[in-house]
Amino acid sequence: MEDSLIHAVAGGAGGMVAMALTYPLIFISTRAAVDKNNDKKSVKEAVLEVLKTEGIPGLYSGLSSSLLGIAVTNFVYYGFYEKSKSVVLRSRPGKGLSTLESILVGMIAGSATTIISNPIWVIQTTQAVRTMEPNPPTPSGTTTSDSSAPLQKPQKLGFLKTINHILENDGIVAFWRGIGPALALVVNPVIQYTVFEQLKNRLLARRTARLRAAGSASAAVLTSLDLFFLGSLSKLVATGSTYPYIVIKSRMQAGHATAKEYKSAFDGLLKVAREEGIHGLYKGIESKLVQSVLTAAILFVSQQRIYELTKAALSNVPKAVPKVAKHA
Repeated sequence: MEDSLIHAVAGGAGGMVAMALTYPLIFISTRAAVDKNNDKKSVKEAVLEVLKTEGIPGLYSGLSSSLLGIAVTNFVYYGFYEKSKSVVLRSRPGKGLSTLESILVGMIAGSATTIISNPIWVIQTTQAVRTMEPNPPTPSGTTTSDSSAPLQKPQKLGFLKTINHILENDGIVAFWRGIGPALALVVNPVIQYTVFEQLKNRLLARRTARLRAAGSASAAVLTSLDLFFLGSLSKLVATGSTYPYIVIKSRMQAGHATAKEYKSAFDGLLKVAREEGIHGLYKGIESKLVQSVLTAAILFVSQQRIYELTKAALSNVPKAVPKVAKHA
């Protein structure tokens, strides 16, 4: 099995582990991002409100589509990233990726991942925010309520029913809602992996220098704790610097009427800032930062360990020896 494929499988599996452990924070930050009200709720208040109205299962609305989405996203991203990285490194053995090379490799991987996985994230966002509206739109585009009818709690939809709901309301093109800001957010993993690679290379270089100074010829290695902190720091930098685009992407993917009026991601940024203030561009950032840091840390650790275990397991599999045909 090719090394890039092992990285892709490990990335997909690691991403699913991280997503499952942190999903309630993703759910809360997504709802906060698409909410146009100026109510400033803490993460605790938002969680308690969901528990009161929807129970514990409410915090996991859209989890199944998220697990599928993160598996596809990380599989494609790690596959493209490692393949592109290996091509660059083969051209000049013995050196790590430079900052510019990390950016270019990340852009290639991120763009491919975004185009392929966007429909899944549209489904997840739709599931997560559906119960926020008293009466969701019908296929004709109108709501089910009138001035005399009582507000009805929307019914939660499963993965396949959500697909059908989106197709009936907006057609197949709706699965690529928010693709503009999503492509702009390609810089998020670019920043993340660039920061991670550079910090990792510097840490390894420093430890290698110490080993050489001590007369040791062994190679420097990173511990799980090292990967945890490097992953946390790199994701913190990436998410903090791109969060306004995450807000616009979430609103467009949710299919809100106001978001449909955005001419572009930048136009959406301007309208939100004008109508809701700068605060509107950072709704839900508290839970998103916590979730992003934890997810990145768990992902980097689990992905690395799954990769090592898979590599070790495959190395122990005996290779088939071709039989030599006997001639009479």
